[in-house]
Amino acid sequence: MNILPIIKTRRSSRKYKNRPVSDSLIKKILEAGRWAPSGLNNQPWRFLVIKNETIKNKLAKFTKYSHIIEGANIIILVFLDNQVTYNRDKDLMAIGACIQNILLSAHSLGLGTCWLGEILSQKKKVSQYLQLPAKLELMAVLSLGYRADKLKKGNRQALKSLVIKREQSCQMK
Repeated sequence: MNILPIIKTRRSSRKYKNRPVSDSLIKKILEAGRWAPSGLNNQPWRFLVIKNETIKNKLAKFTKYSHIIEGANIIILVFLDNQVTYNRDKDLMAIGACIQNILLSAHSLGLGTCWLGEILSQKKKVSQYLQLPAKLELMAVLSLGYRADKLKKGNRQALKSLVIKREQSCQMK
C-alpha cells in the first residue's frame, strides 16, 4: 500500500471531457472525504454535489474562474457545519484533510479535480443563492470530471529548504 505515487502525481485539472461521472464514483470519493481525521471526531464537513447545468452556470458567476465550474461534470461544495464545531482552527484543518482525501481519491479513480478557493470571497452570496441554512459555511468548491488536460510535471521546493533546523531535529539532505 503505497500512496506516495498518488500524492506526487495529483494535479489540478481545469478542463474536463464531456463524460458523465457515475454516482458510484461520486459516492466513493465522498466516502474518502468522510474518513478524514477531525478533532473529537466531530466530522464538521458537509457536502453538496451539483450536476445540474443551470445551477452550475449560476454558481460560476460567483468566481473569476467560471470556465472551470462550467466545464466540470460535477461540482462538490464543501461546507463547515458551524453547529458541530468546537475549535475553529482544528475544524478548518479537518476540512482541509477532508478535501485532500477527496482530491486524492478522485485522482486514484482516474478523475481530475480542481480546488477552487477564490469563490470564498462570495460565499455569503453563494449560500443565499443555494438557500442554505446559516450554520453551513462554504469552505471550498471542487470541480470534478474526466480530465481533458494533460498531467503536468510537479514542482516542489527541496525538502531541506522546508525543514526547520534545530539541534534536536533530524537532518534532511
